[in-house]
Amino acid sequence: MPKRLGYLAPPGTYTEEATERYDAEATRIPYPTFRAVIEAVRSGDVDEGVTAIENSLEGAVVDTLDLLIQEDTLHIKQEIMVPILHCLLIKPGTRAEDIKAIHSHPQALGQCRRYLENEYPNAQSVASLSTAAAVEQMQASDVPAAAIASRRAGDLYGAEVLATDIQDQPDNTTRFVVWAQEDHVPSGDDKTSICFDFDEAKGPLVGDTPGLLYSVIGEFARRGISMAKIESRPAKREMGRYIFLVDLLGHRQDAVLAEALESVRKLTSTLKIFGSYPRVTQG
Repeated sequence: MPKRLGYLAPPGTYTEEATERYDAEATRIPYPTFRAVIEAVRSGDVDEGVTAIENSLEGAVVDTLDLLIQEDTLHIKQEIMVPILHCLLIKPGTRAEDIKAIHSHPQALGQCRRYLENEYPNAQSVASLSTAAAVEQMQASDVPAAAIASRRAGDLYGAEVLATDIQDQPDNTTRFVVWAQEDHVPSGDDKTSICFDFDEAKGPLVGDTPGLLYSVIGEFARRGISMAKIESRPAKREMGRYIFLVDLLGHRQDAVLAEALESVRKLTSTLKIFGSYPRVTQG
């Protein structure tokens, strides 16, 4: 039986493309939000789910980061890299000089910011839940409008391509992750994603002790473990408190990394291991 994969609706999103790259034989099931995708995996309605987590131009997809921080049962099983080539889509017959609004997902609008400022400085940017949904909204608009989405989305919804490759940088890539009940077995070239904070910290480092973050990074550095990424999100409890998210090279079952994680657990108030999975370096 084909695997059931949840992704961000409607058909034609870049998330659907990532899902197809991951498993072309899977049954793809669309959901209206990233949260709905995750809930479908948790409930068993789908086997796995795919969400965007990071873009090379706009950085973190904070919706996914916040869902990861809140999640206690699911894990990251895989990462997928997808080159993003944005098109400006219109209703057939719309003239470029008449465009008053441009619809797209906030990430896509940000990735094309310079193009929009140069070519359509007076057009209103309208946020959509996904790039494919933006095409539907553009088609239903009462004013002359355009949408930023993939060429495939244009083909699916009967839109015309007005301009291609409008992203601000040519090397525009989005990283997606696969959510599942279990993470991946060691492959020999892996990545492990974690988060931690220091609120009510245990051990010798408490409160606002200088060097808290340095102490954690040191546990990895002294064991020769490389960090692929580090960033933070507000803890959403009080101003100035943050949760740190780190991607490490290696699998959580590797002896050296397992030892480092155990040391970090003693230095932090909360340590979550989101999962280990094969490292992907390009789309």
